[in-house]
Amino acid sequence: MTTRTFDPARGRWIPWVFVGMMLLVIAVNGVLITAAVESFTGTTTGRSYDKGRAYNHILAEAERQAALGWSARVALGAGKLAVAVTDREGHPVEGRLEGLLLRPLDGRTVALAFAAAGPGQWSAPALPPASGQWEARLTLRDAGGRHLDIRQRVIAP
Repeated sequence: MTTRTFDPARGRWIPWVFVGMMLLVIAVNGVLITAAVESFTGTTTGRSYDKGRAYNHILAEAERQAALGWSARVALGAGKLAVAVTDREGHPVEGRLEGLLLRPLDGRTVALAFAAAGPGQWSAPALPPASGQWEARLTLRDAGGRHLDIRQRVIAP
């Protein structure tokens, strides 16, 4: 039978494994925190609690608009925003259209002055100051007082 003697130098590397693993965890967390902070756009929802409490009103408004049966097509191109609205049967919807273009990322807006381009069709000069994604926020009101809120993303060249 061989007798081994205790050698304290033999296990000195074991605590350094734990230290190395902790340093690895700290390094990975540092990379993830840096990526999260640098990619945050700063866009938040203001008054989110109040908006959450009013969610039933939002659902009721969505049901009201769905019951109208109106559908809108929005297109941005050649320096103008073109909008066409039809009812459930495909007939053009007459009315007054107003609205703006909103850049969701930074909140910039472009006012739109619509002119009728035919039955149920409107166009407005639109030259967004930056290329990329914009949101058309439009409201169509007919002669009977009914209205359709149009929210559609468009891409500016």
